[in-house]
Amino acid sequence: MASTLWPVLEPFPDAPSALARAREIARELADWASGPTARMKPVTTAEQYAYALSAFDTAPARIYGNRAEPGVGPRLDELRRRTVVTFDSEKPDSWFAGYALLRPDLIDLWPLPERLTLTLDSTAPFGDPSSEFDPDCGEEELDDMVSVLGPLSLDVDWDCGWRGLSEFKDCGVQLCLNSVWTQQIAVPSPGEFGVWISLGNRIAWTTEGENWRRDCGLSLGEPQQGW
Repeated sequence: MASTLWPVLEPFPDAPSALARAREIARELADWASGPTARMKPVTTAEQYAYALSAFDTAPARIYGNRAEPGVGPRLDELRRRTVVTFDSEKPDSWFAGYALLRPDLIDLWPLPERLTLTLDSTAPFGDPSSEFDPDCGEEELDDMVSVLGPLSLDVDWDCGWRGLSEFKDCGVQLCLNSVWTQQIAVPSPGEFGVWISLGNRIAWTTEGENWRRDCGLSLGEPQQGW
């Protein structure tokens, strides 16, 4: 079921301050909160790629897409020509997934075509290259991610049981680091940091939900649909 998200109207100059505020809100307003779920966003700009190269050296990054999409095939062929791509399957079909090494001679390929995706979600501390990506992490792991985030984008959420509400399905805190919430997803936007609170739609627009938002002590912006 979808939820509704409201932005917390406070300035967040950097990722650590936004993370600290998200945790504070959950601690002060919720009876319980789940562990964080963190999702890396694609490396979409030359600035992000240059940072990833300097911070993670030649670590393997995940790459995936559909070579039938516009621009993807030629760019993938160029990556293969430069011998930096290893596919999960020996002979991938139009849909492919694999690993790409970060190398200085690749920066001229950015930005990548829209449907060709490279992420660091299998690169420590964001993930483990020897296992499937798992978005669930511990709070210490999240601290490690934020400490090396730079201009990379990370989307984090905690499920919460808001104190005073009888319904907690799809309620929680959403943290957008170097990203913004739009059209039900967080999209990369380096330099922007935001904290959102969410209420499931079964209670968001009831009198109980409206009273909770009024009395929670947070200055909230206009609502948007989320998950």
